[in-house]
This record gives sequence, C-alpha cells and structure tokens, in this order.
Amino acid sequence: MKHLLPPLPYYHASLEPHIDAQTMRLHHDRHHASYVANLNSALEKFPELHERTALWLLLNLGKVAESARTAVRNNAGGHVNHSLFWRAMAPAASGAPSGPLADAIKRDFGSFEKFKTRFAEAGANVFGSGWVWLARAQQDGGGLQVYTTSGHDNPLMQGHFPILVNDVWEHAYYLKHENRRGDYLKGWWPVVNWEEAARRFERSDHSAEHEWEGEGGLVAAATA
Repeated sequence: MKHLLPPLPYYHASLEPHIDAQTMRLHHDRHHASYVANLNSALEKFPELHERTALWLLLNLGKVAESARTAVRNNAGGHVNHSLFWRAMAPAASGAPSGPLADAIKRDFGSFEKFKTRFAEAGANVFGSGWVWLARAQQDGGGLQVYTTSGHDNPLMQGHFPILVNDVWEHAYYLKHENRRGDYLKGWWPVVNWEEAARRFERSDHSAEHEWEGEGGLVAAATA
C-alpha cells in the first residue's frame, strides 16, 4: 500500500486573489507531495505498517519503530494536516457559518467576529511554523476552542476533533504576503469552506478512531 497525494478539489487559481495560484501550485504539488513521498520512504522497511492510514500512524506513534518515528510523525502529520487544509477552503465560499456550527461559535466565543479575531490572533502568535485550528474538545462538554500546533502536530493527538484549519507555515503565504502573516490570516476568510466545517462539526461528537481514519488523504495498492 502507498500513500497518495490527494488532488486539489479546485484549480490552483480558484482561490485568487486571496491565495495566489503559484503559491497553491508549490504548496500542494511540491510541499504536500514531498510529505507523501517521505512518508512512503520512511515506511518502506516496515511492512506491518503499510496498510495503516497516515492518521492512524500519527495517533499510534508508539507502535512505529523508534528509528522511523520522527520521520513518520513529521510526514504523516504534514500529509494529514494538508489534506484537511485543502478541504477547508473553496472558491465562491459562503463567507460565514450557518446552522448548528454558527450557534456553537456564538455560544463559545460570543460572536462570529470575536471568533475570527481570536483565530487570527492565535495564528499570528504561532512561533515559527505551525497551524491554527478551530476544534471541538472531546471532553469538558464538547465546546469549541481555538488551538495552535507546532510543526505538523494535530489536535487529534490531544483528543480534540478538528473543525477548521489554516496553515501558518511560511510557504503558505510568503510569495504573496512576504513576512506579513497577519495580512494572510485576515484575508483568508473569503475562501473558508463553511459547508465542510459544518459537516465536520456534525460528526465531531463521534469519538471512535475509525471515524477519523480517512482524514490523511488517499492510500492505494502499490503498482509494479
């Protein structure tokens, strides 16, 4: 079995002018592709792990040989997080959540605008490379919270279900915004896929691990 790079659900230029086509091309076709290739390479000598999803690997690092553990953590995490990130965006997006997700955001943050402010501030404050998330806690009443992770860690590693994610590694924004991460974060909202976020929210109370196993992109049988 081989991990595969999932195709973008839209064209490289579809998120213009908010995210430029060249950034999307490099980000998906090279950066994400490299995580997939490196993950397959790290697993090559461990056939007992070949049928495991990237998310399973990320959540079960103790079952990965120590010699490969760091490479698997970094590259499985990069694969899972980017697979979520592409689906977190869409051209001609609605601009705001609706239904139960909108109600939950208002309940837990006070208003949609207050949530946006907290999310952008958290993303701007990530030191170095990482991610900013809206996630639902799997305990303490299941409320929504803003989380940040460094490297390619994922809130599921702490038992929180991701609803929405933005990438704050420099390669996500540097061609257009240079070092102005705050501008990137503030300008990101028009492409947020709130339909996908709502779908994730609806299934976020299912804590069984098998509900999450498809999160890490595609896996297919290797061809000769």
